[in-house]
Amino acid sequence: MTSRKILYNNIIDLKYSIDGDILIDETSRLIYATDASVFREIPLAIVRPKNKEDIKKLIAFAHQEQLSLIPRGAGTSLAGQVVGNGIVVDISRYMTQILEVNKTEFWVRVEPGVVLDELNKYLQPYGLFFGPETSTSNRCTIGGMVGNNACGAHSLIYGSTRDHTLSMKVILSDGSEAEFGRMTNDEFQKKCSSDNLENVIYKNIREILTEPSNQQEIRSQYPDRTLRRRNTGYAIDELLETLPFTQSTEPFNFCKILAGSEGTLAFAYDIKLNLVPLPFKEKVLQCVHFHRLRDAFYGNLIALKYYPGAIELIDRIIIEQTKHNIEQLKNRFFIIGDPAAILIIEFTGSSREELLEKTSILEAEMRQQDLGYHFSYVFGNDINKVWNLRKAGLGLLSNIPGDAKPVAVIEDTAVNPKVLPDYIEELQKLLNKYKLSCTYHAHIATGELHVRPVLNMKDEKQIRLFHDIALETAKLVKKYKGSFSGEHGDGRLRGEFIPLMIGEKNYHLLKRIKAAWDPDNIFNPGKITDTPPITTNLRYKPGQFTRDIPVFFDYTTTMGFQRAVEQCNGSGDCRKSALIGGTMCPSYMATMDENLTTRARANILREFISNSTKKNPFNHREIYDILDLCLSCKGCKAECPSSVDITKYKAEFLQHYYDKHIIPFRTRAIANVAILNKVCARFPAFVNFLMSKKISSKLIKWILGFAAPRTMPLLFDTTMTHWAGKNHHLFFPSGKYIGKVYFFADEFTEYYDTSIGIKAVQLLTHLGYEVQIPHHKESGRSFLSKGLVRKAKKLANRNVELLHPLISKETPLVGIEPSTILTFRDEYPELVRADLRIEAKNLSAHVFMLDEFIANEIKENRIIKEQFTRESRHIMLHGHCHQKALSSTTSSKEILSLPENYTVEEIPSGCCGMAGSFGFEKEHYEMSMKVGELILFPAVRKATSDVLIAATGTSCRHHIKDGTGRIAYHPVEILYDALLR
Repeated sequence: MTSRKILYNNIIDLKYSIDGDILIDETSRLIYATDASVFREIPLAIVRPKNKEDIKKLIAFAHQEQLSLIPRGAGTSLAGQVVGNGIVVDISRYMTQILEVNKTEFWVRVEPGVVLDELNKYLQPYGLFFGPETSTSNRCTIGGMVGNNACGAHSLIYGSTRDHTLSMKVILSDGSEAEFGRMTNDEFQKKCSSDNLENVIYKNIREILTEPSNQQEIRSQYPDRTLRRRNTGYAIDELLETLPFTQSTEPFNFCKILAGSEGTLAFAYDIKLNLVPLPFKEKVLQCVHFHRLRDAFYGNLIALKYYPGAIELIDRIIIEQTKHNIEQLKNRFFIIGDPAAILIIEFTGSSREELLEKTSILEAEMRQQDLGYHFSYVFGNDINKVWNLRKAGLGLLSNIPGDAKPVAVIEDTAVNPKVLPDYIEELQKLLNKYKLSCTYHAHIATGELHVRPVLNMKDEKQIRLFHDIALETAKLVKKYKGSFSGEHGDGRLRGEFIPLMIGEKNYHLLKRIKAAWDPDNIFNPGKITDTPPITTNLRYKPGQFTRDIPVFFDYTTTMGFQRAVEQCNGSGDCRKSALIGGTMCPSYMATMDENLTTRARANILREFISNSTKKNPFNHREIYDILDLCLSCKGCKAECPSSVDITKYKAEFLQHYYDKHIIPFRTRAIANVAILNKVCARFPAFVNFLMSKKISSKLIKWILGFAAPRTMPLLFDTTMTHWAGKNHHLFFPSGKYIGKVYFFADEFTEYYDTSIGIKAVQLLTHLGYEVQIPHHKESGRSFLSKGLVRKAKKLANRNVELLHPLISKETPLVGIEPSTILTFRDEYPELVRADLRIEAKNLSAHVFMLDEFIANEIKENRIIKEQFTRESRHIMLHGHCHQKALSSTTSSKEILSLPENYTVEEIPSGCCGMAGSFGFEKEHYEMSMKVGELILFPAVRKATSDVLIAATGTSCRHHIKDGTGRIAYHPVEILYDALLR
């Protein structure tokens, strides 16, 4: 047996001795091979520990097998901190407990896998929160924040994680436990009195920091201490300024170097954090627009005089990218004109009047110096929209088409804000020398701009340039006494340049510290010390070929399918929990399993499409398996800042995969549901009898591979088109005539939701609209959802041919089922044949959910509240996931609140979990119910019987009925019933 096989057998044996999980399959190892950086290295295994005993056993195993352990939280690190060929230890799955809160002493104890935003939600009732926050706050873990010494937009006030880390309980490299925190001089000396590993660590730092020549070298070579953001190397400059090494009131605390150590010294399992009171509720964002980028640097210096809570910069490139992302398009409401840069300046205070007085003085001073051409003021809930746009900057940069992307390499430099204009001027000259463009954004208040040069990391010459730019920038940062890493850490990206930044002698001191703490080098080796050159283990191989793959969808905007999946930069926005909110990604929310994130699916697609030697690169079972639990909710298309549309990629993949494999019977049956229903609709009573009776229903579900507990949908007693043919006179308004609309009788409205379709027609005609059902084909949604794209393409072509001559601004097309009517907007323009794309795009501009159409007519005052009842009702609304992603639930809320005394409360749910046929399928039933139980089902169960439940999607209504027993109504039904007749 080879040594590799023996090792894997030993890892398998380890599975039985720990409480957590061990993953050694190829798919999992590829998923964990990258983070949000440019690096890639396939780990030996992934372990998800449940407790400190698991960690101890892992450390013992690592010593036994001479392996390394790589701690990992959310995997959002930009410098390759969690990339390595050893065992990745993912603490985000199970070590997520908030252990203790002390509201009188303002501290909290947590396990390292706790997510920052979830912690702050938990702390809110106490009137407290953890101050440092990063742009990844909705998914980053406290352990990761400590490892990187994370800062965030408000570091002007709250500093970094190091400033708030009180104590840590850790496992040392020999498996022993230790607790590090503040200590007196006597306590420190006592710790140096024995010979166990903890004592050796204390003696080591005493030897280093009591040596006068070392003190002088540290003080002269380390970055400017006035910088709030200093993450270069281990923070021995911080320890030097504490007792017993200097006359200081600051007690010694090893947490100062553990914060920022990137998991290279010890493994934390219990972290005690300082908390601060919640800030004033009254806030304002003063968003200053500049014609020139350089003006923003001087505007920053003026703004700093007024003691803001935060100042953040976004430049023209990012501002431009917000136009092409569904979610951020909604958040750019405050942007006026075409600014070269915007400063987002936040003030908090006791009253709005106080804030406006301060911002008006600041505006006057800026205008006096000819800085800023427009000043937007943002209050209330809109503040979060602006910050979300700023936080999306990293992901948005991946939307730039082609192989050349803004690359994280010099994006974390920090200098004193006073010298920032001069530093940036020199840096721009350096980039100009290499004819490189770049982006500028983020933390201008503290002198840290995320500067990203645009490089093609598949090109060997550009990879060499990647290294040269890093080296020359490091020299420039050194000149300005800055820090090469302000908040993102050294990792693999900057470790090579630490000797230059702090001097060879100080670098040798870091190596002595690493050797004392971790003599066998098992904790995250190759980070901070002994780092390999930054051109090793890159995500893309030098000279890597980008395949030209024949596809069914149009990928012109991303320059091909492969580049589309490569847009995922690993930032991990898809790791939001249900507690945080949003739609992306329901299967991850239900399991908290990294393998089910949008990022994981994009990673696997990239890995196999890029490296496959098959003629059909889609022909890999591994891709099929990783996409299987994707619910095709469309959440990623909107919420992923990089616009990674896994729903689209899954459909594309499945068609290619089925071209090499037999299409399963169930897949064909579901895809062709409209054809089957056309036959069944001739005998609706008989079919419904079979579907509802226990024995026959059980047999049908067994044949189809459906879950036994799931109820089957029942046909209406007539079809929509048949009813329309018999009741043509009902399609014209009896009173005032406003206009004409075309109604799309989709495959669900035609056979199942016919009663809703009838009410939709009657509602429209009562309100003064002529309705006509045009000749059209089914939407193709069922074919798309099952990956039979070739057939969906034919239907899309035919529908565009039939409808584009009819549909216009004056005569729009409306429908009641979001998943089908929104197909015209989403898939059709990218699916139809080339000669129909312009027609499809024009058509899509005039296709609406009926909720949207009515909401628009309300705004035009053509539909008024006086047409509806004045009775009181309260409604709880769940929006369809496609509606949330591609449109908005705002229109549904607006129409439901049109009756004067109707109130609407939106359930903060994502996808319901049914997702078309997904929740019917026996292997997916449990997952669908888990998703429903996250937010939706509990909220519906809590609703009293007099509350109406509304849901726009047919699948959603079915799932709510199966999961809670409550009947959910389409908003159209509720509005129709509220009409005054």
